[in-house]
Amino acid sequence: MPKEIAFASVTSEIGTLKRLLVHSPDSGLGKVVPSKAQDWLFEDIVHLDTIRRKEYDYYTKILLYFLDPEKIRGKLQQIDAPSANRNFYKPGHKDFFRSDKVIELQWLLEEILEDHEIRIKLLASVCAIEGCSHKKQEELNQYSPVDLAKIFISGTATDKSLLFPPIPNFIFTRDIGITINSHILLNKPAKKARTREALLMRYIFFHHPLFADLRENIIELPDTHQHFLLPKEGDDKKVTLEGGDVMVVSKDHVLIGVSERTSLEAAHQAVHALFEQNVVKKVSIVKIPKKRDYMHIDTVFTQVKRNVWVMLGHFSKKSIKKEDADIVQRILEGKKSENKIQVIQFRKKDLENPVYFDNLEDLLNDISRNDLGCDEKVRFIYSGNNEFPFDAREQWTDSCNVLALKEGVVLGYDRNDKTSTAFEKAGFAVVPVKELLEKLENGEITTDDIKDTMILMPSAELSRARGGFHCMSMPLLREPLSEK
Repeated sequence: MPKEIAFASVTSEIGTLKRLLVHSPDSGLGKVVPSKAQDWLFEDIVHLDTIRRKEYDYYTKILLYFLDPEKIRGKLQQIDAPSANRNFYKPGHKDFFRSDKVIELQWLLEEILEDHEIRIKLLASVCAIEGCSHKKQEELNQYSPVDLAKIFISGTATDKSLLFPPIPNFIFTRDIGITINSHILLNKPAKKARTREALLMRYIFFHHPLFADLRENIIELPDTHQHFLLPKEGDDKKVTLEGGDVMVVSKDHVLIGVSERTSLEAAHQAVHALFEQNVVKKVSIVKIPKKRDYMHIDTVFTQVKRNVWVMLGHFSKKSIKKEDADIVQRILEGKKSENKIQVIQFRKKDLENPVYFDNLEDLLNDISRNDLGCDEKVRFIYSGNNEFPFDAREQWTDSCNVLALKEGVVLGYDRNDKTSTAFEKAGFAVVPVKELLEKLENGEITTDDIKDTMILMPSAELSRARGGFHCMSMPLLREPLSEK
């Protein structure tokens, strides 16, 4: 195993995952009401106890087994006993797992709030953006760091009174920032509902000791000059960037999506920032339709192996070229572009001569072959097994949004049946997480034994939140891919 040479370094989407940031579902998710769900970027309300006990807890367990097994191996019966009351999973409780590999944001927030000066500044900032009175700000300053961290995240005081809106999207840690080599690119959220998330993360990255060695490598994108004077139709000139639109596909190459959440101007700023700071040599801009269906590029495709990608067939080469359409239909629809993807690749050494790709598959094929040196045939697994209407249905519930624990081993939702079938047809084992954990706990297998596997995660409630496990992770450290 390569020696860990840094606290944070990510040079691919599929290198063995060694450290990441997560946030477990907090009480704020249980405060989302139908009338505010869409304002808070949820399509539906979720059942909090189910999302915790029957779904997200499995995510925590499988992450710990792969990244920090000493915290969990041989202890599951004790951890999940009714008498334990889930205390192992609760940030702020003395029995919380507190891993420096599977790092809980609430825990980091608690720790920075122990510093009086940071506490005063962050409290003032939160109260300012949430419109709190001076009296309320003084009252909040009396809380312990543990309770204040919970309040900042859930919006709820210890007496159960709701002080300000929750930030239920905080579970989607991918969007708050992205590790690119040994740099961190911070987000600028597109929606007001995520403003407090970005503020909390800035304070954590700039003030927590874990990130002390990274502070000179944090990239923040500036707003455009006089951006506040722009009319609504000038949204493309506003700088909004979310991590779901950024993929580190090799040490020299980053993809940036232009989407419903990431603006063209943000992509423009990011290209210059990454080149000027010598972070990468290539940036590919992937423009996708600005539709809620897609949201970020990682809802349309993610990587499974060097030569395997999962994607929505609607954006396949065959679909774009309408190869299944008759000649009349092909001619009539040939110039329609609202559902097409555009790809422009900029190279630092030759900015004036970008490379264009006609479709997504050509880009991904080029990454596998030229960036990752893969000689094997590049394969695509399609959402819903590329069968209508399952392709669109399962993409909506994040069939394309998988997280690689290591090359070829990914986490995905169990509800996406047709996509699971497509993985099986591609030669992958498809295993429910509960069954896998039992084998790991019994010593029947180790994580090293697991190859080419889709791990099915329970998802009835998690899928309502409109984000998969790629969204619910911010990798800080992955092992570099070995040379082929």
